[in-house]
Amino acid sequence: MNQVKTTALLTLMSLVVLFTAQTLGYNLIFSIALAGIFNFLIYFYSGKIALSSTKAIEIGDGEYEEVRGIVKYLIQKEKMPMPRLYIIQNDQPNAFATGRNPKNASIAVTTGILKVLNNDELEGVLAHEISHIKNRDILVSSIAAMLASTISFMSRSVLWGGGNRNRNTHPLFFIIALIAAPLASIIIRMAISRTREFGADRTGSEISGNPLALASALEKIEAYAKLPMNINPAVSQLFISDPLKALSGGGMQKLFSTHPPTAERVRRLREDASGIRYG
Repeated sequence: MNQVKTTALLTLMSLVVLFTAQTLGYNLIFSIALAGIFNFLIYFYSGKIALSSTKAIEIGDGEYEEVRGIVKYLIQKEKMPMPRLYIIQNDQPNAFATGRNPKNASIAVTTGILKVLNNDELEGVLAHEISHIKNRDILVSSIAAMLASTISFMSRSVLWGGGNRNRNTHPLFFIIALIAAPLASIIIRMAISRTREFGADRTGSEISGNPLALASALEKIEAYAKLPMNINPAVSQLFISDPLKALSGGGMQKLFSTHPPTAERVRRLREDASGIRYG
């Protein structure tokens, strides 16, 4: 179901790209190519950027053996390459995975998460991160970012004389393409991010075989969400829980959230453990 939702959202964003290009009079191929080049570079270097911005340090031999042991056990079950492991010196319990493919993947955990979670809960979190690698969610996020960047490029550059708007185009359509389309692309991109988190929860619980352990871990992580974590907002969507949650508000802010509500994630995991189907 999450794969279907992701495909539908990407299709919707593609339609927004086509509408914006047609309305503002842009060469669609050129616009996508320009955004593609930029995001291609981000795609290949996103892992290094994320690890650098969080000041993650690679775990050496003999260090944090509980993390290495769990990851090694899980990736052997899934017949995947061993990712590089990193530690972040921060009290907020959190973790993230990055890398353009399973052969170039990394998993980072905070010192805080090792203090708060028990072994089963930590396994659930690490299985969640491994599922992001397995599902190639970084690639999906990169495609969404490329499409959103294309829309942003066309909408912004038209203010500087770009585009070649057809005089027969209704002014209302022009305003929608100029203002509403970029906003819609951001909302859709965030919705894709939330959908991928639901997908990683479910796949991760299947890998570990213990949905309730991941649910318990998410509740504990949520309880410590007010602890500060000084990171670049651009990489916040990579984490299992939004590390900047304490700074975000409610209401319309939920539309721009990179993560679904923890209560909803926990509910789905518990229903999954009970064999109850959810929508």
